[in-house]
Amino acid sequence: MTAQVSEQSVLREAPAHAPRIRGRSAAALGVIAACNAMIQLDDPIVNIALPGMREGLGLSAVGASWVINAYLLTFGGLLLLGGRAGDLLGRRRVFMAGVALFTAAAALRGLAPTGEFMVAVRAVQGAGAALAAPSGLALLLSTFAEGGRRGRAIAVCTTVGAVSTACGLLLAGALTSLGSWRWVLLLDVPVGLVILLLAPLVLRETPRHRGRFDLPGALLSALGAAALVYGLTRAAELPWSDPRVTGWVGAGVALLAVFAVVERRARQPIVAPRLFADRDRLLAYAGTLAVPGALIGTYFFLNQFFQGQHGWSALATAWALLPLPVTMAATAAAATRLERHLGARRMWAVGASLLAAGNLWLATLSADDPYATSVLPALLLLGAGMACSVLPATVLATSGLRGDEAGGAAGVLNAVQTLGGSVGLATLVTVSSHTDGMAGGFTTSAAFACLVLLAAALVRGPAR
Repeated sequence: MTAQVSEQSVLREAPAHAPRIRGRSAAALGVIAACNAMIQLDDPIVNIALPGMREGLGLSAVGASWVINAYLLTFGGLLLLGGRAGDLLGRRRVFMAGVALFTAAAALRGLAPTGEFMVAVRAVQGAGAALAAPSGLALLLSTFAEGGRRGRAIAVCTTVGAVSTACGLLLAGALTSLGSWRWVLLLDVPVGLVILLLAPLVLRETPRHRGRFDLPGALLSALGAAALVYGLTRAAELPWSDPRVTGWVGAGVALLAVFAVVERRARQPIVAPRLFADRDRLLAYAGTLAVPGALIGTYFFLNQFFQGQHGWSALATAWALLPLPVTMAATAAAATRLERHLGARRMWAVGASLLAAGNLWLATLSADDPYATSVLPALLLLGAGMACSVLPATVLATSGLRGDEAGGAAGVLNAVQTLGGSVGLATLVTVSSHTDGMAGGFTTSAAFACLVLLAAALVRGPAR
């Protein structure tokens, strides 16, 4: 199968009405979607629990930042290796190993006696997520052929992730307000145990592909991605001119540049260079890199706006943010029908436009504006925009793959998403600290959405 798969050929494979997903395939999709939701939910619940964690464990501001950074470093650094491991060792096996590691670490963090222990288990949890996330996406690709069924499966994963985020925000807010921060950190444990129980029953193991690990490539990708993510997280706290930022970011870029050279010469590279030979896939990666910057400011700035300026509780803030994931879930549920009517390129452009509009709306927000007419409409626009942006980008990024490339492609897609979150947050915090605060941050988020719009406009093929 050639790597040059245009948007037109992708859409032509989809029937007029995408077939329903039934039986074992539906159960497999449920397990994969549950894992995706569990990993997505982890970041917001840790942020909700962080104030109580600081008080309970005596964490300094630096220690609290490492609770977040330790996870990001291992997760971002090991994603490419995790995707390749699934191709070589069997995707179900690696998926289950990642879920087991993630769940065990989630249980231990709820019992953490010290801040140092908390940071250590968060690093282990990031490694588990780096194994589970790309293997889960690769299992989805191997279970559902290109076309309508795959599009519907991706839409289901997006819907489940949004619904779980909505429910998790409310539950985490309630537990934090009424109970203990430790209860919040245990939310992932029952989900992980259910996944481990059902995965052997409903997920088919994929064939092991001949090959060996490209150890130089694995080391360079892990160190380069980790250095880049760490440098970007420091940029959210320090000036970009600080050596602790420029040094780490520069080291990350240099290591990844060496990684690219090594991979071109490797007999069995950790990431096949042909993945980057297709223009539409490159545009999908570029758009996926920019999307987190168009949304991350919503949670970052509005949490401060509601709890800092208005003195709302964590539970009240969760209720206020709820329309975003609910709208995203509702729109994602109709995503395959929207794609049939609009086409992938036009749907992606609509999503990016909605993201830009929602952020520009929030850029005009002031402390005296009523929630119903100032924040709520923007959240509705952002939720619909995210749903319309995820499906076409994921379809374009995962089309035209050989059987032994799904894990690597899934690892790249997850790595780009993670890096995009770090780039987005670092940029937004920097801009907001040098401009008029929250308004400057939301304007920058709108600029990220415009980059997504540009990627959609450059996709090959007709608009429909």
